Amino acid sequence: MSESLIPVSVLPEVIREREQWVCWREEKREGKPTKIPVMPGTGRFASSTDPETWGEFEQALEYAETEYADGVGFVFTDEDPIVGVDLDDCRDPETGEANDAARDIIDRLDSYTEVSPSGTGFHVLIKGNLPEGRNRRGSVELYDTARFFTVTGDHVADTPSRIARRQDALTAVHREYVQDTDTDAESDSGHRDAADERSATTRPVDVDGDLEDEELLEKARNASNGEKFDRLWNGSTAGYDSQSEADMALCCLLAFWTGGDQTQADRLFRRSGLHREKWDEVHYADGSTYGEKTIERAVATTSEFYDPTSSVDTADDRNSTTNASSDVDGDDSQPSRAYLVEKNQLLTDRVDELEATVAEKRERISTLEAEIEQLTEALDRRDQDREESHDAGAVDTGERDGESETSSVWGRTKRLFGNSE
Repeated sequence: MSESLIPVSVLPEVIREREQWVCWREEKREGKPTKIPVMPGTGRFASSTDPETWGEFEQALEYAETEYADGVGFVFTDEDPIVGVDLDDCRDPETGEANDAARDIIDRLDSYTEVSPSGTGFHVLIKGNLPEGRNRRGSVELYDTARFFTVTGDHVADTPSRIARRQDALTAVHREYVQDTDTDAESDSGHRDAADERSATTRPVDVDGDLEDEELLEKARNASNGEKFDRLWNGSTAGYDSQSEADMALCCLLAFWTGGDQTQADRLFRRSGLHREKWDEVHYADGSTYGEKTIERAVATTSEFYDPTSSVDTADDRNSTTNASSDVDGDDSQPSRAYLVEKNQLLTDRVDELEATVAEKRERISTLEAEIEQLTEALDRRDQDREESHDAGAVDTGERDGESETSSVWGRTKRLFGNSE
């Protein structure tokens, strides 16, 4: 990246002056290009939750100009008032035209906006407080902490050059484009991600037929596997190798009972005994939290969903849910398909983390080996200099001793002849 690609004067000072910058490089993860945050100056992996891995803007920009990084990014924290709005797959890279939804969001937020590195999206930066609830739906994502945004400086000409406070607009955009769970509205607007599409195609119920939370919980407890649901709901991890696997089991049950409604499943999980701080921690390079990804996978691996509009009576309903529920939450005696899928994914993620750690350790080892080699060479040179100095000193001392001895003999000779005269 050259400096011309990041015109410093274009970037708002409110972010340039903060020491919340990282670099990024593009790597392939599971066959997909992913932007990995790296530390300015070292190239080691950076973390959007560890300030020790961030730096100043100038430092990040300088490192981004090397072959070891592809760009710079700004990290959002709880301490700053900045909220980032990420709009993906909404811009024609050749014409620069945005689709109707993106243009509507950009116009309403009316703040600093730039083109994303791919050229197919936009990043909008505003001041405000991110509303409660989910933070992304389809191609619209909102972030205010524990996430970094790539920064290009490719400012959209008809947008403000400053980061403006737009709380009312942010609240409205969040409500209409992210928090709203109306599936039909999503389909019309084109804002639907892969997980939403899967749940929409397998989900046999209308939105109007959704169960309210308390009614849903009652049905789940009264089902044939209600005892298992109760154990998980109350926080028990018995029968599972880790709490993450228990989390997945409960999410699969919630996915079934909510008809694949990720928002409702998330809301209910937060009320369960399994909920912990890890749920909202960002664990993935795309900015997804542990909770978001767990629910997303649960919905994707659930093959059937409960239909509250079905005319079957309660007894038949409980019997009919036995097979579907066993597919999605796992049986005490035999692991379910979803359980095995998630366990395999957890192991895969762990392997990726370990490989990244090993790569970082190897890089550190290489650096230390190079430092050791330099120190060894320096010590060898010092010892050699000392030997040469010692030899030169010995010769010099010998010469002085010889001169002293010669002078002494000559003096005695002069005195001898002087006395004889």
